[in-house]
Amino acid sequence: MKTIHRFIPPHLIWEAKKRVYQIIERTPTIKSEYLSNVIDGNVYLKLENTQAISAFKVRGAANKILALSPEELQKGVTTFSTGNHGLAVSYIAKKLGVKAVICMSSRVPQAKLERIAELGAEIEIFGSSQDDAKKRCDQLHEKEGLTIIPPFDDKDIISGQATIGLEILEDVPLIDCAIVPLSGGGLLAGVGYVLKNYNETISISGVSMEQGATMYESLKAGHPIEVMEVDTLADSLLGGIGLNNQYTFPLVQQLVDEVHLVSETDIAYSMGLLADKHRLIVEGAAATGVAALLHHKDRYKGKNVVLVISGSNVDLKVIHQVIGQYLNQNQVIK
Repeated sequence: MKTIHRFIPPHLIWEAKKRVYQIIERTPTIKSEYLSNVIDGNVYLKLENTQAISAFKVRGAANKILALSPEELQKGVTTFSTGNHGLAVSYIAKKLGVKAVICMSSRVPQAKLERIAELGAEIEIFGSSQDDAKKRCDQLHEKEGLTIIPPFDDKDIISGQATIGLEILEDVPLIDCAIVPLSGGGLLAGVGYVLKNYNETISISGVSMEQGATMYESLKAGHPIEVMEVDTLADSLLGGIGLNNQYTFPLVQQLVDEVHLVSETDIAYSMGLLADKHRLIVEGAAATGVAALLHHKDRYKGKNVVLVISGSNVDLKVIHQVIGQYLNQNQVIK
């Protein structure tokens, strides 16, 4: 068995469970008969797109912000985000009546900007990458005393995301494999930590897009590196992991058994498939697990597999485009 870092002690996850359910609700896990037939096994979809903000990120944000002192809450919070984490921080801040400033790059889709604005948070667009947005976030922390709510590399954030793993075990106790979208690593670190501690034989697969996958490239290099961001349907998976990464990189190193990279064509097809077979509208990052499963059917044949469907914050024009491509590819006549 791999030795798992204990700087995320198990009690933090149980404390997170107690905190986050003050604000969020448990999400459903459904069986996909279509995908189960594809692999001659059992495929389950963990529907984090059903969260109030339509993304899993609300768990980590809730846990982190609820753990702040009254003095920190009074000054307000800030974060840097590719969209969903900013949305999560905005949502929790509004619930608690706390000031929130969200720093994002110019690559964040309009749909996410609009939802954040609707929640009353201040938005600052800074640079063309998440690393650029982080610089502005650091400035706000230094000048205005706002508490930074990290998007992934933080014990409270990881512990909040780990509550997904607890729910998966309640719903699918005989799980063999989990396929988890991989970017900064908070989601995979949290879910993987819970599953591996429950049963060391459970396989954890990360999945990213082919271009701009910083965690994947860092794993290959053996240390955190910077990777240029590119436009992708899986925009939520963009962003650096931080050259001084303390938690998610070493945890992902230990927990992940393999990383699948999927093409833009396969991501688009999988978004269309989820709309067709399950009437689920999801963002590109959330469809990467389906893409990986379809591309590696033999790898998962006969297994009990859980796919984490991470969110559904996507522009309608993108949905229109990918569903059109999906229908054309399947030669479906309506």
